[in-house]
Amino acid sequence: MDATHIHLAITHFPIVGTIIGAGILAYGLYTENESINKVALVTLILMALLTIPVFLTGESAEETVEHLAGVSENIVEEHEELAEKAIWLMGALGVLSLISFYAISKKLSISKRLVLLTLITALASFGLFAKVGNLGGQIRHSEIRKNNDFQNEGNPNSTIEKEHDDDEDDDDDDDD
Repeated sequence: MDATHIHLAITHFPIVGTIIGAGILAYGLYTENESINKVALVTLILMALLTIPVFLTGESAEETVEHLAGVSENIVEEHEELAEKAIWLMGALGVLSLISFYAISKKLSISKRLVLLTLITALASFGLFAKVGNLGGQIRHSEIRKNNDFQNEGNPNSTIEKEHDDDEDDDDDDDD
């Protein structure tokens, strides 16, 4: 298994795990249950750590697909640039989750506000990573691209079908 396979195999975990962790954290805040909050915070810490190998294997994945037919270089670049921003937000989430866990464990008065800030950061991280993941999917799945102008970019053998208006030809026959 090479770095590209690893990237593709684990890339969904930080996205799904972060929204699950945020949901558990929201429930923990609602019920004011510190044990549930701790479980959520550990989940978010693990997702932040798991994001590291996802990010580090991204360059190898790019090198694997960049010369394949139908791959949009523009989408690859957008995916990479957004991933660079997202890794920083996920790192902040991991650190904030660790601090929140410590605050709960030490029963600090600021712990509830820290947990709320962590929840907000988790939701923002999920949103950003969902966008990164969507862009990543568009690299090889042209059917989910919003703008199909990129569909055949980089494919010298492709032919883009031009629209034909068959009705127009029929109208000419009616005029005779």
